Amino acid sequence: MLSYDDVGSGHPIVLIHGHPFDRSMWRPQVERFSDSYRLIVPDLRGYGQSPVIPGKTPLDAFAKEVAGLVLDELKVDEFVLGGLSMGGQIVMDFYRQFPERVAGLLLADTFPGAETPEGVTARNTMADRLEGEGMEPYATEVQWKMVAKGNDSAHVMRMMKKAPPAGAAAALRGRAERPDYTDLLRTITVPTLVAVGELDEYTPVAVAERMQALIPGAELAVIEGAAHMPNLERPVEFNAAFERLLNTVWV
Repeated sequence: MLSYDDVGSGHPIVLIHGHPFDRSMWRPQVERFSDSYRLIVPDLRGYGQSPVIPGKTPLDAFAKEVAGLVLDELKVDEFVLGGLSMGGQIVMDFYRQFPERVAGLLLADTFPGAETPEGVTARNTMADRLEGEGMEPYATEVQWKMVAKGNDSAHVMRMMKKAPPAGAAAALRGRAERPDYTDLLRTITVPTLVAVGELDEYTPVAVAERMQALIPGAELAVIEGAAHMPNLERPVEFNAAFERLLNTVWV
């Protein structure tokens, strides 16, 4: 059973965190929008306070577990669904499986393509490293790719260092086998925001621009001065773009 926060009331929003984070990464959005909306924010399997299951966790399994929480346990019929990085890939897989339940999409700093052969090797190698070394060396290596230099990285570093190595490794192995969601983007029929940090090295602005071009009617928000975590690095600007999406979905 996933651990989660369920805060506020009104139209529901479900937000999915990335790797190797937890639901606290959405704190600025929960604080900003819970006065007007219902925010459902889970810890994915293997992260935060949710159960850790070693081995391999495919994206479709993450999506099914989110569905089990939101659709089956909480009985929410329709909602805006958002995710960042790996969370965005889980969002795409959720839309593939349950499109009729999604009223709007937030795809932040994410990538629709299948993994390359080199990427498969790198993710599996990193999974083994995390299980052998723990999270701290990895967190130190990627700190200034997750967050742009000059921005506060304390929260991001805490999340990464606290992440269970076995859970993070299982997710990496699952992502190494992810499908290609590019064609899925062309089928999206709900209001969609593609957001990206201006300085993101993992998913550069050009990737977000291609995603926007594929999704009918999608809006693109490039968050200046942010890298891979714009919702934390520049919450005011990120929230303004997200609010435009919400106002489009629920006029």
